[in-house]
Amino acid sequence: MEPFIVLTGVAAALPQANLDTDQIMPKQFLKGIDRSGLAEGFLFDLRFEAPGRPRPEFVLNRAPWNNASVLVTGPNFGCGSSREYAVWGMRELGIRCVVGTTFGGIFADNCARNGVPAITLPVDEVERLMSLAADPARCTLTVDLEAQVIATPGDGRELPFEFNAMLRQMLLQGQDAVGLTLEHVEDIRRFEAAHHGRRPWLA
Repeated sequence: MEPFIVLTGVAAALPQANLDTDQIMPKQFLKGIDRSGLAEGFLFDLRFEAPGRPRPEFVLNRAPWNNASVLVTGPNFGCGSSREYAVWGMRELGIRCVVGTTFGGIFADNCARNGVPAITLPVDEVERLMSLAADPARCTLTVDLEAQVIATPGDGRELPFEFNAMLRQMLLQGQDAVGLTLEHVEDIRRFEAAHHGRRPWLA
């Protein structure tokens, strides 16, 4: 997994509340076993009138937000079912970070385990970031996960944020859950040897 340390990029505002994973990645894109084509599926019904016909008014179809790497979202983004495809499609489109007041719990966990920090902030700060993201002259920001700060050159401010320590370390190191577990491989092997020594009939 690609490490996430510092990201500077365009932020796009998606203020709609309760965008669920069925909307983020519609069911017709769940047929494959890999991630090919999932970028098109991300928010498909919002982004497209029909396959190959983008909605010109939708933010991710307009410059500069068609190159967004950060989404500033409405409340409860990613609620609904646990489909990991929603995060895969978001990553395939180039989104590396989401910022909002609240996220669906499983969605936020899937984000972290796929290299995308889901950062929660107070309502007033999210509203400020929404306003900046909506302005093409001020929509660039920097997310520094190591320092846990979001810098917004558009208004010259820096915003500290809290983030789960274990997930932060995984993101900084580019680790998934398997990689994190393998850091303890010697402890695991010692436990297995002792466990099977006490219960040899299990081997």
